[in-house]
Amino acid sequence: MPPAPLPMKLTGIFLPVAIPFDHDGDLYAAKIQHNVEKWNRTTLAGYVVSGPENDYLSHQEKNRIWEWVAEYSAPEKLLIMAAGAPGVRETSDTIHLADSLGYKAAMVRVPKETPETQILYFRAVADQSHVPIIIDGYLPSESIAALAQHPNIAAICAPSVQTIENLQALASSEMTLSESFAAGATGAVLNFANAAPHSTISIWEAHRTRETEAARDWQARIAPVVKMISQYGVAALKHAMDLNGYYGGPPRLPLTVLTAEQKKEVETALDGIKG
Repeated sequence: MPPAPLPMKLTGIFLPVAIPFDHDGDLYAAKIQHNVEKWNRTTLAGYVVSGPENDYLSHQEKNRIWEWVAEYSAPEKLLIMAAGAPGVRETSDTIHLADSLGYKAAMVRVPKETPETQILYFRAVADQSHVPIIIDGYLPSESIAALAQHPNIAAICAPSVQTIENLQALASSEMTLSESFAAGATGAVLNFANAAPHSTISIWEAHRTRETEAARDWQARIAPVVKMISQYGVAALKHAMDLNGYYGGPPRLPLTVLTAEQKKEVETALDGIKG
């Protein structure tokens, strides 16, 4: 077992990096650089690599995305790699690679297995990892309590906050963000931050300074466009990015682009929320 990493405090807003493709469906390296360098100028806490279209990447493409984000990221941004293959060995190998690139934590997706197998999976991955593990997804409270005792499991990220001693909680839903912070979340991993990081940061800062009404106001302002993104998926998020000066570009097949009418809906919902 590797030595346990030093305790890691996960606070603030983390952005799960949306992947830029060109119109041939290939990775668009220049646009990764454009987006990351622009996000660097915000007070985002860091980046989770990668985001919504991670499942549509080959292993080689994932490696390139990790390398590019690590190269262009500002030194103060915490780099977290997204992992989670069905097998412990593949997941561990992936984490070792990201560790060599400077990633400081691994967000590992909950496998679709029995609770007993899930616990065994996370313990085995955490035993073999040189960086702290963040559980990505829902687990029964009994499973969380068991895994919270592992010194290399740092946090759980889920839409509804699950707080337990020894384990930090990260929120993943923009629609209940202020409530999640009030319930004990120390930070959040939010897709919408790709298009409008300042709005999500504002909710975090309002919570941090105990300005509850300001947090609720910002949450109400982003709610319409977040609903559009929930309804229309990655294509809507990427259109919102394009509108706010980032590069969203087309989604990768089998995902499809928005219709003209859907684009107009997103534009209306995003009005007044800048990048």
